[in-house]
Amino acid sequence: MANSTSANLKLTVQATGENSGTWGQITNTNLLILEQAIGGYDTFNVTNANRALTFTNGALSNGKNEVIKLTGTLSGNLNVTIPDSIEKVYTVVDGCDHAGNTLTFKTSSGTGVLLCEGNCYTLYSDGTNIVKADEYRKWRVVSAAETVQAGAKLLVNTNSGGVTITLPASPATGDEVHFVDQGYDFNSNALTVGRNGSNIANAASDLVVNTQGAAFGLVFSGDATTGWTYTEK
Repeated sequence: MANSTSANLKLTVQATGENSGTWGQITNTNLLILEQAIGGYDTFNVTNANRALTFTNGALSNGKNEVIKLTGTLSGNLNVTIPDSIEKVYTVVDGCDHAGNTLTFKTSSGTGVLLCEGNCYTLYSDGTNIVKADEYRKWRVVSAAETVQAGAKLLVNTNSGGVTITLPASPATGDEVHFVDQGYDFNSNALTVGRNGSNIANAASDLVVNTQGAAFGLVFSGDATTGWTYTEK
């Protein structure tokens, strides 16, 4: 009977009587792959094309790491993929500059999870799709126009002039975006929240915020008429 390969981590499963003189090295490689899956860390650059994490049979591969940090500046709406049929848990750190674009972590044929710039995720593949188990949302400073993703927590600095933050396109029910007037300048230079095709608080218009020290959140209600509504203000 010949060696076989495990379904998820692509370990070499040694058949009885095979690999005379080499079984030790194969076992050591399997142990290193297990170490990679339990505690391995890798950075993965994403810039101008969709990229696939690899799962090479019987070898260390970037897709087998437990922690994946995504880096680079996106030049379009891009995907990072793992093969279909893999079952695995990941910690994914979105360290990319989205530059107004979207980044999706997915299986080859699945729909996946849209990532938010700066946030950290616990994701798992069920063999068909990538599912979000948890998300750590990190505050970050913005001082220029930007289209953001669901989960963004923004310290908006308008000291040098008004800033327009555009909400995600095609939001899903429960998507949230949060804003804080970082420098207490909204009264001088307003924040404009661009609706990107969805209503905000029952109105088909952008939201202009000119209250000094404003801090508020928006959640997409799932109702087309209401659109985005306040979590607090």
